[in-house]
Order: sequence, then structure tokens, then C-alpha cells
Amino acid sequence: MELRELECLLVLGEELHFGRTGDRLGLSQGRVSQLVRSLERQVGGRLFDRTSRSVRPTPLGERLLAEVRPAYRALHDALDNARAAARGITGELRVGFLTGTAREGVVEAAGILEARNPDLAVTFAEVPMTDPFGALRRGEVEAVVTLLPVTEPDLVVGPSFAKEQQAVALSARHPAARRGRLHAEDLASLPLLNVTGPAPAYWRELMSPTSTPDGRPIPRGPSVSSFQEALITIAAGRGGLMFCVPTGRSFARSDITYVPVDGLPDSVLGLVWRRGDPTPALRAFADLITTRL
Repeated sequence: MELRELECLLVLGEELHFGRTGDRLGLSQGRVSQLVRSLERQVGGRLFDRTSRSVRPTPLGERLLAEVRPAYRALHDALDNARAAARGITGELRVGFLTGTAREGVVEAAGILEARNPDLAVTFAEVPMTDPFGALRRGEVEAVVTLLPVTEPDLVVGPSFAKEQQAVALSARHPAARRGRLHAEDLASLPLLNVTGPAPAYWRELMSPTSTPDGRPIPRGPSVSSFQEALITIAAGRGGLMFCVPTGRSFARSDITYVPVDGLPDSVLGLVWRRGDPTPALRAFADLITTRL
């Protein structure tokens, strides 16, 4: 049994899609199928039920996944500990985070990295939603946790994580706030705040899209230049803004309601750094996020 086969099993168990599994592992869809079939032959039974529309683990597959996950993680931890000892990672790793993106798993990964490398300190700094890449380009941080996609030619997108449904933040007094869910096309009747600053236009669309998926224009509300300014403006009933559902829970307040929106791509976070050779500490941090989030 090869390690690649186990990696394929675990990723397919998460993605439930052969193409996305191949993308994550850098393999073709056909190679993913070969590895799964090889593992099934060694086990002696089907691990996944496949149709043209879905992929689901069989009961045997669910049992194997449950037993392999902790063993695979322990193996990775042992290898990471050995690599860290060999590299002697020291100094400081400065990580920026967009407001609302400091997930517990990111902090946990930093703690693990520090525990493995007693001479390393991981520090965090908030970056503004109006300028998510400025601190990175100025060298104030070595990486940032931010919304994806990021298509800047001078930046590298590392591991992605925290795929979540989007929600629109509205004043609790807004009629739409009383609805349990909205559809993306409903945004055509809801003014969204205009996020200013040097953030690229395509990136600002993640928080304040200018049109619905069907191409209907979304009206513009007032301009805002900070996260707190956005919350106050939303609470005052001047417009809305898009957040992922967990971020809404993190910033719950009685005068703002976060309404889930169907029909939009999920919000996804990623670790991004400057193009060039990342430091050993950054590579180790990215590896931890890849295996734990």
C-alpha cells in the first residue's frame, strides 16, 4: 500500500469529486481513479459508490476513512517534527489576517509550529479589507490569510480552506432581514456598500458584487473604508455587505442580521505570500494548514 493511495482516499473522502481531488493532489482524474481502484483491490471491497452525478463512501469506505485519518495525521506530524528539527526553524513568522478570517485552525497551526520549534514565534497582524495585500507587499508580514480568489502576479496562493456559504449583512430593521434565506437574484433590490481603497476591483466584488449571477445590476450604497465603518453603516440601514456565515456569527450584534444567500459561490479563505522562495517557517506553516484545515 502506497502513501499516495492513502492521500487519495482521504482527499476524495473530503471532496467527493474525482476532478477536485486530482486538482488538490496535482494528479489527473484518471490517475485518481487508478489509485482508488488499486486500494479497493488491496482491501477487497468497494470504498466509494460512483455515479455520473455523485461520489459517496460505502460503509466500508467510511470505516477505513475513520481509522486512516488519525494514523495519517500522526505520520505527517512525525515527519514534520523531524523536518523542523533538521531545519532548525527560528526567528519570527509574521502572518496577516483579514478581519474575520482568524479561524481557530489557523491559530492552532501556529501553536503547533511554535511547539515544534521553540525558537520560533508566530505573530499576527490584522490587515484592512480595503487594502488586503499592502502589508504583504511592504514586507510587514510574510503571508496573509484572506479571501480567494487572488490573481495578483506578484503573489502566490497557497493552501485554501474554510469553504463556507455566503450571507448578506443587513440592518435588523430591513424587511429582508426577517427572511430565513435569500437568493442571489434578490441582491438586485438590496443596495450593497461600496468598499473603497487600493484593493483590486475583482477582489472587492467578493464582499460587494456589482451584479447578480444572471447579470442584473446590484444598487450601490455609501462608500466605506474600514470594517467597523461598514458595520455601523449597515446597522444604520444604509446598505448591506457580503460575509461568510461564520464571520457573521463572530460579529453578531442585535442591530445587524446575517441572512444566508443561495446561488452564490462559497466563500473560501487562503494563505497568500509574495512570489519567491518562502522561508522554512512559512513553508512549514503552509504545510500545517494544508493537513489540518
